[in-house]
Amino acid sequence: MDLLELRYFQAVARHQHVSRAAAELRVAQPALSRAIARLEAELGVPLFDRRGRRVRLNQFGAMFLARAGRALDELDQGQREVRDAAGLAQGTVAVAAETLRTLSGLVAGFLAGHPGVSFRLFQSPAPAMAAQLQAGQVDLCLASQPLPGPALASAELLSEEVLLAVPPSHRLAGRTRVTVSADGGELAGEPFVTTRPGYWQRALTDRLFTDAVIVCEGDEPYAIRGLISAGVGIGLMPAMARRLAHDPPVGWLHLDAPGLDVPCRRTLSLVWRADAYRPAAARALTEFAIGYFRTWRGDA
Repeated sequence: MDLLELRYFQAVARHQHVSRAAAELRVAQPALSRAIARLEAELGVPLFDRRGRRVRLNQFGAMFLARAGRALDELDQGQREVRDAAGLAQGTVAVAAETLRTLSGLVAGFLAGHPGVSFRLFQSPAPAMAAQLQAGQVDLCLASQPLPGPALASAELLSEEVLLAVPPSHRLAGRTRVTVSADGGELAGEPFVTTRPGYWQRALTDRLFTDAVIVCEGDEPYAIRGLISAGVGIGLMPAMARRLAHDPPVGWLHLDAPGLDVPCRRTLSLVWRADAYRPAAARALTEFAIGYFRTWRGDA
């Protein structure tokens, strides 16, 4: 049994398909199949139920995957820890966020002081970020809602008001406040532009507007403002977006929800696994991020 066989097994288990795993690993499909066969021969049991190139973990495979994943995770963390100890702190830091636009200024500022660091960036909703953290695929997550999972630590970066954005020609565009009620109130029947489930805007929209008419949903939160400006509908935006003067124009309204136990705020946090080794680059980025977002809070 060698590490390469374990990594091949992990990839096939993830894809449940030999050809797709081979494409990810950039190896020939027959070579991958032979490696899995050698591993099964050494263990003395089949790890997959096979249907052509499609495979499915059986009970033995599921048991072995949990152990193999922990072993490979420990080895990967050990490798990074040794590199840091040897002074190779530049390394690579992997970060997931709900929108990559939140990361652009942060990454630019960090690289100005740490030009040797390289990044791997992912755009992911909350459930995917939690899975990426647990799988060791990312070091840090920039999340606007709590992430599920054991042994997670976090640092709050920003807590801000959530505003309602409306098209410039909307009947409410001249107002500064609007009241939200259980039956929709002044916003009953309004079309909403929001994200798919898994993002904080959608979670808050669903809680505040139980009968919301959603006419557009997507995976890019920062696209919402442009669509609202175009007149597609109304939607929720973080207060920090109001400071982006070069973005498409919208009207901004504060939300009053006196009869609803739903705070109209979002909290942006940096989240990591407390039980995993964090490389020096990830630790440095954490400290930098806290200072960077302090300027958005206005206390720098």
